Amino acid sequence: MKMENYYWLGLKAVPGIGNVAFRRLLERFDTPEAVLKASPVSLSGIRGITAAIIESVKSGEWRRFAEEECRRLEAGSVRLVTYLSSEYPKSLFEIPDPPPFLYIKGELRSHELSIAVVGSRRATSYGLMTTGKMAEALANHGVCVVSGMARGVDTAAHKGALRAGGRSIGVLGCGVDNMYPPENRLLFEEMAAKGCLVSEFPLGTMPLAENFPRRNRIISGLSSGVLVVEAAEKSGSLITAQFALEHGRDVFAVPGNIACATSRGCNRLIKQGAKLVDCVEDILEELQGYDRESTGSPLFQSPPRTFALSPKEAAIYELLARSPLHIDDIISQTELTAGEVSSMLLHLELKGAVTPLPGTHYAVA
Repeated sequence: MKMENYYWLGLKAVPGIGNVAFRRLLERFDTPEAVLKASPVSLSGIRGITAAIIESVKSGEWRRFAEEECRRLEAGSVRLVTYLSSEYPKSLFEIPDPPPFLYIKGELRSHELSIAVVGSRRATSYGLMTTGKMAEALANHGVCVVSGMARGVDTAAHKGALRAGGRSIGVLGCGVDNMYPPENRLLFEEMAAKGCLVSEFPLGTMPLAENFPRRNRIISGLSSGVLVVEAAEKSGSLITAQFALEHGRDVFAVPGNIACATSRGCNRLIKQGAKLVDCVEDILEELQGYDRESTGSPLFQSPPRTFALSPKEAAIYELLARSPLHIDDIISQTELTAGEVSSMLLHLELKGAVTPLPGTHYAVA
């Protein structure tokens, strides 16, 4: 059993410790193990940590889940990637409530250029054909296709990218060991071998309806933009598009038949300012570094360096991932002292993670 995983899983299993409290505790104690072994007095000094949470930590009830989950990880060839790891996609720091760790099956590349492709579970033949062609074209240009492994557009997007020999990431609203929908068993196996399956939910988690809106923020967070192919007026795909707008991503939409219910969501997105897409170049030209005049594959800028983070560095990086800040604002918005903030900013600069701006402001590099 990997003891590091044991303590990460154990801390997340404590009732009342959500993603924000988890990261706040690590800011103070550095490791989950140190949190779980800390005294009640030291834990009580952390904002948001109640007496009930402290009692749950000290009771040790989390141990059974952590032990069983570690065994399931090993049996299922599933890895944990924590938010401190160089493998953790730094773009997830830009979304609200980034998960402290991800369950991964396959290869996660933290800085690959990705576009999310989402749409209706009850897609028309036009929608499925268009999705497949768009996903193939994106893959042929070296762009990873991200989607949610659901029926309809999601499945067509994953299959199109793999068919072209490209990469695809499936973000699940259940555990990565839960093959849902069941008819996608072969696709799950191919994704794990040639791409990646990702979830923030524990192994064995069923595909409950309330999980999918949370899943959608990760689909957006992993991507440079979101393409909606077919969507009804009230659709989970529109939630993903809304997340994309909030996260500063581009939103693209394929226009559809005005008489078809599955096109109304896309057509409304276009009215509201989403970019109309009828060929892959409409997406590529919005991506930073794309050279429309190149004769071969488009030229993209080299990806930023990967880097690991300490909990204190991660607290600062998460703030700056959302907007540049003055050093005084960084101090006021973290649990860190002025000296710790100055030291962590220097460390982040040396890693190439942040860059100083005039007037003692800082931004992500």
